[in-house]
Amino acid sequence: MTSAPETQPDIHIESRVRSVRAVGERGVLAELAAPHDVLALTDLLNRNPFPGQREVVPAAETVLVTAESPTAMLRIKKELQHLPIPPYRHTSDKLVEIETVYDGEDLQTVAELAGISAEAVVAAHTGQLWTVAFTGFVPGFGYMVGENDVLTVPRRDTPRTNVEAGSVALGGSYTGVYPRRSPGGWRIIGNTSCPMWDSERAEAALVSPGTSVRYKAVRDRVQVTEATQVHRRVDGPGLKVLRSLPLTLIQDLGRPGHAAIGVSRCGALDQSSLRRANRLVGNPSGAAALEIVDGGLTVQAVGDQIVALAGAPARMQINSATGSREAVIANPVALMDGETLVLSPPATGVRSYLAVRGGIAAEEVLGSRSSDTMAGLGPEPVADGQFLPVGPAPRTAVGEAEQQPDFPADDVVELELGPGPRADWFAPDALQPLFNQDWTVTNDSNRIGMRLSGTPLERTRHDELPSEGTICGVIQVPPTGQPVVFLSDHPVTGGYPVIAVVAPKDLDKAAQVAAGGRVRFKPSPLMTESTS
Repeated sequence: MTSAPETQPDIHIESRVRSVRAVGERGVLAELAAPHDVLALTDLLNRNPFPGQREVVPAAETVLVTAESPTAMLRIKKELQHLPIPPYRHTSDKLVEIETVYDGEDLQTVAELAGISAEAVVAAHTGQLWTVAFTGFVPGFGYMVGENDVLTVPRRDTPRTNVEAGSVALGGSYTGVYPRRSPGGWRIIGNTSCPMWDSERAEAALVSPGTSVRYKAVRDRVQVTEATQVHRRVDGPGLKVLRSLPLTLIQDLGRPGHAAIGVSRCGALDQSSLRRANRLVGNPSGAAALEIVDGGLTVQAVGDQIVALAGAPARMQINSATGSREAVIANPVALMDGETLVLSPPATGVRSYLAVRGGIAAEEVLGSRSSDTMAGLGPEPVADGQFLPVGPAPRTAVGEAEQQPDFPADDVVELELGPGPRADWFAPDALQPLFNQDWTVTNDSNRIGMRLSGTPLERTRHDELPSEGTICGVIQVPPTGQPVVFLSDHPVTGGYPVIAVVAPKDLDKAAQVAAGGRVRFKPSPLMTESTS
C-alpha cells in the first residue's frame, strides 16, 4: 500500500496546495489556490484515502484532514504539500427556490455596510443566482456564493448565542439559511419556512455542493417551528424519569464520519467517564447512557436494573417502600423494580454519567443515539415523565468498583495545547497572554463551546477568514480577543482564526469545568516545536 492517494496517470496534473498547517495533534489543514481545487482534493482523498486518514472536511479555500494518530497526522501533513491534484469537473442541474420575508434585524446594517438602500439589498439578493460552494456549520447549512460581490459584508464582531431557525443571513461573500436555532455570527436579513434539513427525507439536506439557489421575496411572515418530541410509554424494562433538569441528555460515543455534511461527532463530553460507567454495568463502552449536568435527576426502576454512576461525584440515594440507602459512585448498583434513584448536585465537577445494564435503547440517527444540541439530531433532552427503555443485557459480567479521578472544586484546571493553523494571525507575543493567565469560563458556555474571559488576545489581521474545517478542542478567537474552545457539539466549519487546539487527552477535563471555573493553558511538545 502506498502512503499517498493514487492519481490519474493519463492527465497532466500538479500540486495546487498553497500551504499545509497542523491542527492540533490529529488534524491537517491544506490551503488551496482556488475553490475548484478544494472540490478536487476532497474528491481525490475520498476516493483514495491516506493510511490513517479519518475524515475530509471541505470549506471555502481549505480542506481539513483528520488522522487517527499524531504519527499519521505528521505523515499526511508532509505528503499533502506536494500531492498532485487532478482537475475537478462537476455539473448540477438542481435548482432550489427559497421564499424569504426580508425583515431581518440586520437588514439596515447590511445596507449601510454595502452603501445601498435596504430595498437594493433585497433586489441584489433575489436578483442573482447563488451556488452552494460547500456545506457545514450545522446539517443543511449551505455556504452559497453569488454572481457578484455587492452583498459582501463582514460578520458580526461577536456571534449571537442563538439565531432562529429559518434565518436568512449574509457573512463575508456568502449567504445561507440557518436550518435550526443555533449560535451564529452572520448578518440576518430575513427568514424563510423552507426546511433546509429533514432527516425523514431521502436526501436530508435540501442543498449540497453544486446546488443552484434563487431567493424569492414574499410579504407574509412565516412562523418557523421546531418539532417537539412526544414521549410514549414503552412496554418492557427501563427507567422512568420522575424529575430531570433541562440539560440531562442521552449520550454515547457520538457519530464520527459525517463532518463533510455538517454533522460533528458529538457524544459524551467526558468520554472516559461514560466508558467507566458502562464498564461497571458490563456494557460495551459506547452504549447510550445519561449525561447529567449538576445532578437533579430522579429515576424509578421498571423491572430490576443494574446501574452505575461515573464522572462528577453526585450523591446517590435509593428509596423504596421499606426505606432508603446510600449508593457509591463508580460501583455497580442494583436498583430493584419500583425503587427510585435520586442524584443530588455534585460537590465538584459538572457532568455525571448514569449507565444502565443493556444501555438506553433510544432511536439511532446516523448510527448514534447521542443528542447533538448544535445539529438538533438524536433524542430531545430527557423530560419529567419520560420512559427510557433499556436494551437486552450483555453477556459480559458486571464490572468491579473503579477509582474515580479527582474533580477539584477551586483549583485551576490545566489544559495542554497543540498548534493551531492560524497562530500567524496574532501578534508575535500573543501566545504569552494565552499561556500566562488564568481564563474564566463564562455563563454562556455549553456543549458547543467553552467561552473564556480574560485579557484579550491581540490579532494582527482583522480581515475576514474564509470558513475552515474545525475539530473538537480548537480555540477560535473572534475579534473581541476572547477565546472559545469548541467542544463535542461544535460546528464542523468556522470563520474565526484558530490559535491553538486542546490536546485530546485533556478534553475530558475541560468537560468538567463549571461556569465561573478557571483554566490555564500549557504548550504541548508539538506546539513548542512548531513555534520554536
